[in-house]
Parts: sequence; structure tokens; C-alpha cells
Amino acid sequence: MTEVLDVSPRHADFGDPLPPFALGGVGAVASLGALALLVSIGRYGFFGDELYFVAAGRRLAVGYADQGPLLPAIARTMDLLAPDSLVALRLPAVLITVAAVVVTAQIAREFGGARPAQVLAAAAYATSPFLLVQGDQLATNTIDTALWVVVSWLVVRWVRTRHDGLLMAAALVTAVDMQVKWLIPFFWIALAVGVAIYGPRELLRRPALWWGGGIVALTSVPSLVWQAGHGWPQLRLGGVVAAEQATIGGRYVWLPLALASAGLIGSLLLVYGAWTLLRARDRRPYRFLGVLPIVLIVVFIATNGRPYYAAGCYGVLIAVGAVRWTENRRRARSIVTVPLLALSVALVVFSLPLRPQTDIEPVDTQAQAGLEIALYGRFGWSELAAGTAAAYRALPEAERSSAVVIADSYWQASALDVDRAAYGLPAVYSPNRGFGYFGTPPDTATTVLWVGGTETDVLARCAEVSAVGHVDARLGYPGVTRGVTVWRCAQPRVPWSLAWPGMLRLN
Repeated sequence: MTEVLDVSPRHADFGDPLPPFALGGVGAVASLGALALLVSIGRYGFFGDELYFVAAGRRLAVGYADQGPLLPAIARTMDLLAPDSLVALRLPAVLITVAAVVVTAQIAREFGGARPAQVLAAAAYATSPFLLVQGDQLATNTIDTALWVVVSWLVVRWVRTRHDGLLMAAALVTAVDMQVKWLIPFFWIALAVGVAIYGPRELLRRPALWWGGGIVALTSVPSLVWQAGHGWPQLRLGGVVAAEQATIGGRYVWLPLALASAGLIGSLLLVYGAWTLLRARDRRPYRFLGVLPIVLIVVFIATNGRPYYAAGCYGVLIAVGAVRWTENRRRARSIVTVPLLALSVALVVFSLPLRPQTDIEPVDTQAQAGLEIALYGRFGWSELAAGTAAAYRALPEAERSSAVVIADSYWQASALDVDRAAYGLPAVYSPNRGFGYFGTPPDTATTVLWVGGTETDVLARCAEVSAVGHVDARLGYPGVTRGVTVWRCAQPRVPWSLAWPGMLRLN
């Protein structure tokens, strides 16, 4: 028997027709969020991954070892429009983050939320120390999270309207997201599980959904071919991430960290929204969304994924929570909401990179720096380039003509590569992460400046090893721009063309 779903006002989850969009209130929230990001994006320096995106963008390809081609393409575009501009590089991240704030409010509107619900949903998103603050740098998770929010809105709107063009639009956004990272399939799997349990099962029978899936698969072919030709490094990177997460608590801290990333008011509405959707008496068209976070939590905890991997589903759950929270105008809720919002705003301001550099204390270990990686990963690049250039100039002229630089870390290699012309450096290589796939040092490079690592590491590659430089940026990341030795590595034990494949590492 054909399933018929009634989405008329008496059955729609949060009412129909839609209330007006709260342009003034949501616009004010979005503008304040944009202002906060614009004030902060010019602070300090490039984050290590941003330098990698620029370096990758100068080597445009259909695939990379650790990401899709979209971020390098964005970085290359901004690099061409405004070379070496920190602000220009980060503007796309600001724009898409602010757009996610507005779309979250639109999701609340789709659920029938009036002006207070829309503004609250936008404010909760904009006061998250992760959802908003990640927009102060160009990063894969910044783009990925926002695209999940857009897909969520399109799916929710389809449930209300049954316009199949929305499913095609969701497919196109998914296709774009697949060029960023490969997390969005988990969203669709979780969505399918929820729909199979609670409906609307009609969604799974829509030709538009499957045609859209075909588009996603077709546009992913070039990247998949690249991955297959290089041994699927992006899949192997998942094991590296899992091992890293295991060292910091992994599965035991995943859920608390995931909730904390939503902020104070955000985590409250997140949990309240999921609970609202899953209540036994709410057998309504949107209940399948309550299964979404459950499946994602199970998958990412089981695989030891990073806590922010599920952040893309926060927008839709926050929207549900905001609508339910504002429907009941109890004085107690108003009393709770105002101070929570105030504290959330304070938390976001504290999370933004606004401290004077003189007030930041240096750290001596990677474990300490790792707790604030987004901060310490922005310092020391000029010192690294200057120290490496000084070591290069000190080499005998006969060695300089054929020398290259090999950096222990892809961050180091990216920073040196981006500033190579300014500091007069030779070609830069690294066996680390995606940089290792950019090229192999020539066998004619009988002398190498090896940046970072230990003497034992370098001796495994060269017969003659000596320390010729040192980099110790005050606020640098230990082992990357602080406490770094530059080695002269001569007489390679094995030609680089033969050694390089075994040197590649993703950790």
C-alpha cells in the first residue's frame, strides 16, 4: 500500500504556513558574528594548515592525500587575488560561517519558528566557540560544517514541500562537500537510517534522490581515481586520526568535547532539540532527524573520529530546540536564556584570537601546545624561514647549487615553500602528510638541509650529518617552529627516488 504522508498544519511538526523571516534580528546576530570574525582574522599569522592549502593550491590537482581539491582551489584563488594576504585567505571562511548562522535561523523558520525562535537559533550558532570561531581561519571543517547545515535545511524543506528540486540541490551541495572531505556520506547514512525507522519513507523512493546520488558519485570519480592510484591515503589517514585521538582519551572524552564545542546555549538547545524529536508521542514528519546525532555519535566514537566530525548536524538540532524552547513562554525559561546567552557571548569573545602577543606565554612541549593548537600553530613561520635561509647561505657555494630542503613536518615544508622566493630558498620537500605526494627530491641533491627531526632520524638517511642552524620562536609550536634544529645532510645512503616511497608518512 502506498504510504501517504499528511504534512498539513495539523500534522506538520511545528506548524504551517511559515512565519515571516526575522530579517532584522537574524541579520543583527549574523552581522555581529561577522564583525567578531573580521576583527580577528588579521591577528597573528597563518595557521599551519592554511599554509599547506596555499602550497597545495600552487600544485592544483584533482586529488590530495588528505583532502579534496576545493580548499587548495580556494586558497589558490585568494592567493592570486591578494598574494600573501592573511585577511583575503580567510574571507571565504568568514562568509560561509556567517551564511551558516543565517541558514540555521531559516531551518527554525521551516519548523514554524517565529521571530524569537529564529533569532535564538542564530544566536546559539553564533555563540558557539567552535561553530563560529572556526570561521576565523580557512579549514576543511569550516567549509564542511557549513555545507552540512545547508544540506540539512534543504532536506527539512523537502519534507515540508515535497519539491524534488530541493533534493537535487542537496545533492549538488553534497557533491561540493565531497571535494572538501569525506564525512558527508555519514550524514546521509544516518539520515537514511532515521527515515527507514520513522519515515517519511517516501524520501528513499524519490528518483531525484537517486539521480542526485549519481551526480555525487560522478563528480567524485576524479578524486577516487587519484586516491586509488596512490594507495588510498585519505582512507589510511583515518587510522592516523584514530591513533591520535586514542592518545588524548579518544572514546571517553568524545561526547563531552562534542557538546562543549556547541557552547553553553548551543549545547542546551542541541540536547533539547534531539530529545524533542525522539519523544514517543511526537510521531511527526521530522522525527527521523532525532536519529541523526545518535548514528553519528556511534560511528565517530567507534572509529575514534574527532569530536567536531558531527558538528554539521548541530544547526538543525539547535533550530528544533530553539523552536520548542520559545513555544512555551515560561518565565523560568526566559530567566535561564538571557544569562546563558550572555555567558555564551563572553565565551566566544574569550575564544577569539584577540590577546596581545606579549600576554601569551610560550610552551615547551607539543602536549602543551596541542591543547591550544589553533593558537600556537600561527606563530614562528618567519623565524623558521629566516633560520633555514641562514643555514642555506652558510653552505659552501658548490653545495648550494644542488641542495634542496627536506622538512620533517608538512607545516614546516608549507611555510618554507610559500616564502621560498622571499628568502631565496631552494626547492622544498617533505615526506609528511600530503606534502610527500607533491614530488620527490632529485637524486642529484647530494646535500640536503633537513629541517626538524632528530639526529638519529637524519642519520638514517645520510652518511654525514651536522647541525647548521637552530630555530626557536618564542611562541612557536615545539618541534615545528620552536626548538628546531636545521641539519646538513650529505651523502644520501639511498638515492632519493628509491628512498622516498618508504619515507612517506601521514602522521
